[in-house]
Amino acid sequence: MKPIRTDGIDPAARSRARRRALQALYAWQMAGTSIPQVLQQFQHEQDMEVADLEYFEALVKGVAEHRALLDERLAAFLDRPIEQVDPIERAVLRIAAFELLHRLDVPYRVVLNEAIETAKRFGAEHGHTYVNGVLDRAAAAFRPAEAGAGRR
Repeated sequence: MKPIRTDGIDPAARSRARRRALQALYAWQMAGTSIPQVLQQFQHEQDMEVADLEYFEALVKGVAEHRALLDERLAAFLDRPIEQVDPIERAVLRIAAFELLHRLDVPYRVVLNEAIETAKRFGAEHGHTYVNGVLDRAAAAFRPAEAGAGRR
């Protein structure tokens, strides 16, 4: 049975929105397509009907708009320049950093779990371990009260 949320959020639709946002941002990174073109392309795909379209758009637009700041904030937790991070893991990290910094309504553990699962599904064989390590440190810095409380 599907979990019932009183706040109107469908966790499964949000997960699908994150996966689709990853694919859209990957296409944006690799092809240099404009964000409006990427959004238009993905809105016509059939499984977008079961994704949270509003959240998908917020993630794609937010990451694109704040990319420089996200990359700057993530740099402290990376072992190489962000341009050298695998494109899938780079997109996963940017989405998670955006959520950690700009979507305080989403618990940090949800952000980390979703990012790790998405990296497992779409990334390189051990990409999820890299994503986990980076985001664990980033969450502690970006949301110290929330992340600190979860470690007690």
